[in-house]
Amino acid sequence: MADQTTTEVVPASTVKRKFDTGRLPNSKRSESKPRLLLMGQRRSGKSSISSVVFHKLPPSETLFLEMTARIQRESMHSFMDFQVWDFPGQLDYWDPAFDVESIFGAIGALIWVIDAQDEYLDAINRLNLTILRLQQSYPTINVEVFIHKVDGLSDDYKFDIQRDIIQRIQDELADAGFENAPISYHLTSIYDHSIFEAFSKVCQKLIGQLPALEGLLNLLCANCHMDKAFLFDVLSKIYIATDTSPVDMRSYEVCSDYIDVIVDVSEVYGWDRPASVVAKQEEPCQDAESTILLMEGKYIYLREVNKYLALICLMKAECEKKKGLIDYDVNVIQSALAQVFGYEQ
Repeated sequence: MADQTTTEVVPASTVKRKFDTGRLPNSKRSESKPRLLLMGQRRSGKSSISSVVFHKLPPSETLFLEMTARIQRESMHSFMDFQVWDFPGQLDYWDPAFDVESIFGAIGALIWVIDAQDEYLDAINRLNLTILRLQQSYPTINVEVFIHKVDGLSDDYKFDIQRDIIQRIQDELADAGFENAPISYHLTSIYDHSIFEAFSKVCQKLIGQLPALEGLLNLLCANCHMDKAFLFDVLSKIYIATDTSPVDMRSYEVCSDYIDVIVDVSEVYGWDRPASVVAKQEEPCQDAESTILLMEGKYIYLREVNKYLALICLMKAECEKKKGLIDYDVNVIQSALAQVFGYEQ
């Protein structure tokens, strides 16, 4: 499906079941999946990030991970159909023995991990060298800097580190003639939801239909008086879109944890219905739906959109009385999402 933000209806018979992951301005091979390249110094936390986000490894068990000795390539088969490449910190990928095109040719984003609890001057120097070299062949590359392992730092101290890192990177790039470099910075930790939020923002840049998704969620929130709406990739707990109101970290954490609850309950009580049972039902099986009322007076509404996506909405408790209207509007949004991405409901 071509990169577009309009909601053109695509006939289901002509649609391949592969979701669009957005534009790849650097790619010279259209058949390649976009890549997220995890780079940085040794022991900066790259493998731990990949294991926690994409393999559901408990953060406490990352202490037993071995150091990465070679490039680890993994394909993520969820809504965001991409590859994650984990690079060893000691690897010199500018060595003539490496094919730079094969590494950066289909890149979706370069994620540079900096250990906030360690000396980071060498990491900044290597990052700037990488950016300057990539600008020659891949000028539109998305560079994301994860200032990692901030869980043990005070708020004042981690923000001071963030300002120092940003200033050093910008100054060195400006001295090299590259001013106002388009770099995004994220404070992350595997011990809270900050790493998932950071990946959410990274992956949203790979979705060409993001403006259309945000517009749909804005309409839903306005019509149903919702506080917040997220479109989650269930397998990774990355939200691929949300409405344009500011994201409250607490709201995201509640919705993310709610997905874990639903998945765990489904594994215990869910069952695969045989085709013979489905055929006997008068009505087809509806998409999974769940609601819950929180103690602080918030109402959470979850609706399965398709195999990979779930819509989760936060609203005031009194909105529960308008569930019929909410169900109708969500059905409309679900049909619109099917047109945006071009899949069968």
